Amino acid sequence: MITLHKGLPVKGYGDQSTEAVAQDNLNKENEERLLRLIDLLNDTGDYDGRWLSIARTHFQEGYMALNRAIFRPSRISLPEDTPSKVED
Repeated sequence: MITLHKGLPVKGYGDQSTEAVAQDNLNKENEERLLRLIDLLNDTGDYDGRWLSIARTHFQEGYMALNRAIFRPSRISLPEDTPSKVED
């Protein structure tokens, strides 16, 4: 039996399985390890800070995309939408 965890109180996010939550948490740990490596390299001053900043941004974007792939947020309705404009 799949256990579902109540979705965030954020529009577009639904209930999530225990497996999805566990995968997201693992991804967050791995992302933190990479960010700490970048911090360490940046603190030494021996590396190009611009490229370290670019690497940080790309890692953050990559993990955000990975976690969106897991949680699959949906499109939302807006107050100005008519019923025919809303996508499922």
